[in-house]
This record gives sequence, structure tokens and C-alpha cells, in this order.
Amino acid sequence: QVQLVESGGGLVQAGGSLRLSCAASTRTFSSGAMGWFRQAPGKDREFVAAINWSGGRTLYADSVKGRFIISRDNAKNTVYLQMSSLKPVDTAVYFCAAGSLGSLLSEYHYWGQGTQVTVSP
Repeated sequence: QVQLVESGGGLVQAGGSLRLSCAASTRTFSSGAMGWFRQAPGKDREFVAAINWSGGRTLYADSVKGRFIISRDNAKNTVYLQMSSLKPVDTAVYFCAAGSLGSLLSEYHYWGQGTQVTVSP
């Protein structure tokens, strides 16, 4: 059974940092790229970052470039999102996904349940 489980969300003050993790079943992880998306209340789900199988190629939304870093540990079937200099606008539910490298929701076939990140002013 395909499974993605996010963790690491929580409440942080503006300017702080959090690291999200997404543990994947082996079958899911071997499908290739992994991505992070987020959805704020009342808004559409949006792309945050993605990484290819080897970790040699990454993509970032303009809004998080220079603040967030995506990485993966294939030996642990885990992808990470290190978030720094957090802003209240980063408040959202963060989802990890597995699929093809890209920024479109349609490029990802498997999704986790999400983890809440709340950034206070």
C-alpha cells in the first residue's frame, strides 16, 4: 500500500525555523520525484518545492527561494523540507507528494495527509 506520512509541523514565531519530514513506503519512494505543497485556509493548494530521485535537481516556488531547502535521504525513504526565516504567510497545511518532477499538482500521484505549520507574528 502506498503511504506518505508527514511530520514536524507546529507553531513557530516569525523568523523561526522548522523541519518537515515525509516518510514514504519503499514503493512510493522509488517512483521518482518528491514534492512539497501547501494549502492555506480558503486558498488553493500551491507548489513549494520538489526534488528528483538523485537529489541532484531541485525546484522552488519564488516565494520560498533562499528560505526553504528540500532534501532527501533515499536510504531512509524520507524527504525533508527545512524552513527558515518563516513568515506568517507561510502558515498552511503542508503536504508531501510523490510523482514526476514539476510544480503542477497533476504531476504527483501520491499524497500524504498533511501537517499544519502555523507562524505567529
